[in-house]
Amino acid sequence: MQETRAIIMVIDSMGIGAMPDCREFGDVPECNTLAHVCSYNNGLNVPNLEALGLGLLGDFEGIKKVETPMGKVATLVEQSKGKDTTTGHWEIAGLVSEKPFTTYPEGFSEELITKFIQETGCGGVLANRPASGTAIITELNDEHHLTKFPIVYTSADSVFQIALDTDLIELETLYEWCKIARRLLDEGGYNVARVIARPYKIIDGKPTRISADRRDFSMAPSHTYLNDLKKDGAKVIAIGKIEDIFSKSGITHAIHTGSNKEGLELTLSAVKNELPLEKIAYEKNKSYNNKTLIFTNLVDTDMLYGHRNDPEGYGRAIEEIDTYVKPIIESMTDNDLLIITADHGCDPCVAGTDHTREKVPCIVYSKKMPSGGNLGEIQGFSTIVGFLKDWY
Repeated sequence: MQETRAIIMVIDSMGIGAMPDCREFGDVPECNTLAHVCSYNNGLNVPNLEALGLGLLGDFEGIKKVETPMGKVATLVEQSKGKDTTTGHWEIAGLVSEKPFTTYPEGFSEELITKFIQETGCGGVLANRPASGTAIITELNDEHHLTKFPIVYTSADSVFQIALDTDLIELETLYEWCKIARRLLDEGGYNVARVIARPYKIIDGKPTRISADRRDFSMAPSHTYLNDLKKDGAKVIAIGKIEDIFSKSGITHAIHTGSNKEGLELTLSAVKNELPLEKIAYEKNKSYNNKTLIFTNLVDTDMLYGHRNDPEGYGRAIEEIDTYVKPIIESMTDNDLLIITADHGCDPCVAGTDHTREKVPCIVYSKKMPSGGNLGEIQGFSTIVGFLKDWY
């Protein structure tokens, strides 16, 4: 039986305009990640995304509004109460989070930190406050080396982040401490979306984060469409941090990445049926039906450029993604569906370094699907599940 596949590529944080309730989340109505990145760079060179119809979703300098796009496009409006990675991805997979995750602008409670120190045996923690990840490791690196205490910090998002130099403390120890933090947060009802391992090393005299070794320990979603696919016998292949975002729930195969380029190469390999699936499968020698979902997160736009207020780098990252769109499309069969979207915003051109609550683009393409033009504004990132159900 012919295999039927869908490919979802999430360009992390590539929002396209403020949500009506953005002020409730500390954002300004002017935020528009893609529009501001395009303007800052005097336009972007993204011919493949342009041909698919991205320009129809707004006024983006350098991205033309093509009259007959290859795909159909829509602007998706988030229904969940949040602007973070977990909330956005869960809604893409059909789970609407009506209660926002809890944030900790004053740092975490003394009770929680005391339990963390006791159970990890780490001796103490540094920081315990909101901070920029790159700034906090530069500020506290010397003290970290002196005390060997991990650097614990949060942000405007619902995250418990642990940073340490893995030449000082082993990477596996960091992961174990993150698992302990995840358990304590869940047991204590803290409603924190993610515990994030933030390993770094001293490179050329500077503390430098090692993206390839980052891991996210998310709350487990109650149920998503991924669980339905897996239960039905489909392959659900997670590329990048998708495995972590869903806490492995609904996933059958997973592979982590250290960069967008690696994630794009792996996605292309998956489309070409060149991924070593048996090596990355949770269950060995298991048989599957004829349905496959390839689910990729491309994090550099958010992690390296959005949070660091770097619109130039953000633009380069989008242009790099665009160069892979064409070979991915050329490698697709008539039974493949491609969906390109985002999970929230992170406008590098507005004040602050946090995510911005924005609408997101949705581009849908298959070789046998006629162009649908601009479908307009649609409520719910979970619209994507509808496209998948229609396809399968």
